[in-house]
Amino acid sequence: MSTPFERRVSSKPKPVRLYIERENKEGGKVGKGRRAKMSGTPNPPPTDLEVAEEGYGTPSENLFTRRAPPSRPRGPERHHSSNPFEDAPQYNAESLARMISIARKESGRGGKITIRDRICCYQWTWFTMATGGVANVISSVSQAYDARWLEYIGVVFFLLNLVLFTLNCIMITMRFILVPGSFMHSFLDEVESLFIPAVVVSIATILINITQYGCPYTGPWLQSVMEALFWVYVAISIAASTGMYLVLWSTQVFPIQTMTPVWVFPAYPLLLTASLATNLISTDRVGPDDPMINRVAIAATAVTVQGTGFLISFMICAAFIYRLMTQKLPRDMQRPGVFISIGPPAFTVAGLVLLGQQAGDILPPDYAGQPHAVFILEILSIILGLWLWGLSEWFFIVSVGSLWKYTRNHHSIPFQMTWWSFVFPNTALVTATLGLAKALNSTGLRIYGCVMAAALVLVWAIIFGRMLRCLWTRQLLWPKDLDKDG
Repeated sequence: MSTPFERRVSSKPKPVRLYIERENKEGGKVGKGRRAKMSGTPNPPPTDLEVAEEGYGTPSENLFTRRAPPSRPRGPERHHSSNPFEDAPQYNAESLARMISIARKESGRGGKITIRDRICCYQWTWFTMATGGVANVISSVSQAYDARWLEYIGVVFFLLNLVLFTLNCIMITMRFILVPGSFMHSFLDEVESLFIPAVVVSIATILINITQYGCPYTGPWLQSVMEALFWVYVAISIAASTGMYLVLWSTQVFPIQTMTPVWVFPAYPLLLTASLATNLISTDRVGPDDPMINRVAIAATAVTVQGTGFLISFMICAAFIYRLMTQKLPRDMQRPGVFISIGPPAFTVAGLVLLGQQAGDILPPDYAGQPHAVFILEILSIILGLWLWGLSEWFFIVSVGSLWKYTRNHHSIPFQMTWWSFVFPNTALVTATLGLAKALNSTGLRIYGCVMAAALVLVWAIIFGRMLRCLWTRQLLWPKDLDKDG
């Protein structure tokens, strides 16, 4: 006679097993395959998933590029949701190409592709932030060795970053004007939407460079302006991060097998708050009649926002580790995004360690137990910085190791704008290393940081030259012609 517990277990329905039809590279069937057999549920269509023997599905390169935008029902049968994003159409690279093709036809242009057509292909990924990051690195190296001549090189990168940012703003605006509907498309695209916060991060790098190369050589008026801009940036970064994640969670579905650290990118605006605060406080030169900025409020806000951004990024990076354990490394087109995992801990080290070393300037002199509080904050910032610096170094080794197969002749990564991920997250690692070297008075860390800085400038030059070459050879900003496909 069975017990009540056994009867409940035996009456539990068996799980439904889903089998995905597989196809080989030539388009033939690998096996007969079986579809999910569920009462009242239609058979699922074939997908671009390669199913391993253990049952996990690894996405192919064109998983998201072959799918056309789903049709939307019209008439009274259409479901009206209270969520304004729920009924939004899904876009992909092919839908953007069709929008560009329609815009070309409506303008009456012929088959010849002009500059106007190439501008229509501009995307948010062109806001690279790498040039401003290199200017930040050069400033850190010049401070570590008191090399004034390096500041002139940093000013060149700073000015170049301003030019590139202005050019990107003009080009992306022209795209939205020339291709109607492409603005909403950028928020609903499965890839491009993740890079929209790059605009806010680019603004953060510009503000950091202004405090480094402008505030020490101007009057207190610029310091007051930067203090006001700091609070404006904090508000914008919080709104951009939370708003972008809400849009993504309301409109997109990201399977775990397609996960890369690019998912962290909407949290990146929060991660530069501490770096901006520490540079703002360090350049606060107070004269006899000059008012001092509110250092305590700036530091406390920076620690709060920085901690929030790091914890969000840490949880997402934990999902990335799970993806690596179950789905192997990302494919070729996604491999540069692995370097983005270096940024969250590295930016946190660069900001918090230097804030801790400035505790004597931040805490007011009449603070109770001020000498002891300064000592405790310095020690805590160093300990926390060493932990997170080790984590960022670990991600750096893993990211570099993931490129090992491309040293062989028959493996290569096609150039795309995500190659700049090789530069920008590593700029945070260099500034974090130099910050720890200053806190610990370590000559070894200082030399290591300078060697990394030199290598980073070299990588920046290679990628920048490759980008210009691909623009000239029509590999970038070239519209995909869908007229032949009907």
